[in-house]
Amino acid sequence: MKQINKILIAAVGLVAVSLSAMAQESGSSATMRRGSRDKRQQDTNSEVTQRMQSRLQSTPVSDSELAWMKVIYRSLDLNKDVNAPLYFPEQPVDGNESLFRLIIRLLASNQLPVYDYLDGREVFTDEHRLKPRDVLDRFHIYYTEGRGSTDRNPKFEIHESDVPTTEVLSYYIIEKWEFDTRTNHMKTRVEAICPVLHRAEDYGMDALKYPMFWVKYDDLRPFLSTQNIFISDANNLPTCTYDDYFQLGLYEGDIYKTRNLRNRSMRQLYPDPEDMKRAQDSIQRELDTFEEKLWVPSLEQLEAQRQKKEALAEGTEAKAGDAEVEATDEAAAAEKTPAVKSRRGKKADKTAPAKVKKTKKAKAPKASKSSSSSAPRRSVRDRKR
Repeated sequence: MKQINKILIAAVGLVAVSLSAMAQESGSSATMRRGSRDKRQQDTNSEVTQRMQSRLQSTPVSDSELAWMKVIYRSLDLNKDVNAPLYFPEQPVDGNESLFRLIIRLLASNQLPVYDYLDGREVFTDEHRLKPRDVLDRFHIYYTEGRGSTDRNPKFEIHESDVPTTEVLSYYIIEKWEFDTRTNHMKTRVEAICPVLHRAEDYGMDALKYPMFWVKYDDLRPFLSTQNIFISDANNLPTCTYDDYFQLGLYEGDIYKTRNLRNRSMRQLYPDPEDMKRAQDSIQRELDTFEEKLWVPSLEQLEAQRQKKEALAEGTEAKAGDAEVEATDEAAAAEKTPAVKSRRGKKADKTAPAKVKKTKKAKAPKASKSSSSSAPRRSVRDRKR
């Protein structure tokens, strides 16, 4: 009996030990499953970010695949309504911030490489890459050391009131107009962006322009694609991103330079403002019509062009007919005008003799009466005498 009890007690102990071991194993496996699930989720998130960056980064096109290219420098004035989405909101609202706040925040956290402004000669290499501290010191932007800042990876924090958003009133951008032989189409892409400070050193002086630095658009594009902005007052929903704004060409800017051998700006090439405006318009027309001049039109296009020319010719003939009618009317009017004058002269001639006749008629009787009365009297007096 005692042996049976010992056996039962040993069996119960073995069952308890096995149950506790199973419970521990299930707990550890659940913990491992949760840990592996969290890890897989983190890997998925990082993979999506990398995928998004690789998708948004445009692959460089070699010169052998291009038949034609034009490099254009534009100045975007933020005072224009069409460029206002780059300036507003001045303060971050509901996660939305202006373009310069986005750039300066990424610069301060050392997530965005920036390059020196070399007055028209852009070199995007490590030799001309600027350090965030040097940029902040150069333009007198106050900052403090950020969390996790090291010598190799410096990070800074800038107070909202110290960000000079109200002084960045324009941007310089570099456009590349390229005709790709692979797709046989013209495409326009933004290569780089440069914020420009408008700062007056002394009171009463006009604000001077200080180009700050160049940012490669491909480096900035992943962050632009996640920032929604307003583009119209008619729709109060931010349905567009900064990337859409630049890719669709919703901005408007004046051409201040084209890439040339002597590295001269439009102002240097055309000192007269009217000549510079005509040159800018000519360059823009060349860009807009370049693709149309490359291809032989189809039969439908030729027929449409012929009809258009005929309509224009008819309109021209109609205008010419109207011009001829107007010329005839003017000639007739010119002929009528001297005729009227001559008529007026004839009327004057007719009226003059009538008046003379009337005077003669009026004077003739008087003259006859007086002559008839006086002659007999004189003759009578003479006779009496």
